[in-house]
Amino acid sequence: MKINFLEKILGSGFYTGYTKKAPGTAASLVAYGLFFIPGFENPTLMLFLISFLIAFGKDISEKFEKVYGKDPKECTIDELIGSFISLLFLPKKIWFIILAFLIWRFLDIYKPFPANWFDKRSGGWAILLDDVVAGFYTFLIMQLGIMLINYLFY
Repeated sequence: MKINFLEKILGSGFYTGYTKKAPGTAASLVAYGLFFIPGFENPTLMLFLISFLIAFGKDISEKFEKVYGKDPKECTIDELIGSFISLLFLPKKIWFIILAFLIWRFLDIYKPFPANWFDKRSGGWAILLDDVVAGFYTFLIMQLGIMLINYLFY
C-alpha cells in the first residue's frame, strides 16, 4: 500500500503527524492557526473544508492504518476536522479561541461517549468519527456558553 504525496499532506495534517511529540496537538494548532487567516471563519468555507476532509479522509485514514497500524499517530486529518468543527460559528475573539482549543484537546484526549466507542474500532470511519464527536461536543459547549454570556450580560 502506497500513500501518494497529496494523501500524505492531507492525512498527516500538513506533516504534523510526523512530529515526535503530540502530533494531534500539532495538527490542532495548525487548524486553529488557519482560523486566524482573514475570511477563514466564514461558515460556508469551513463547512466545505470539513465536508471535503471527511469525504477524502475516510479512504486516506484507511491507507494510513494499513501502512502504520491501528489509528496511527501519523494520521492527523481527524484532528483537522475536529478542530474545524469546534471553530464553527465561533466569534474571532482570542479568549473564545483559546477556550475552544483547550476544551477541544481535552475532549479529543479523554473521548467521552460515543467518541470512545469509535476509538475502539478500526478503519477510516473510526479514525475520523471519534474526533468528529469531540469537535461537535466542543462546538456545542462553546455555542451554549456564548448564548449564556449573551443572555446574562447583553
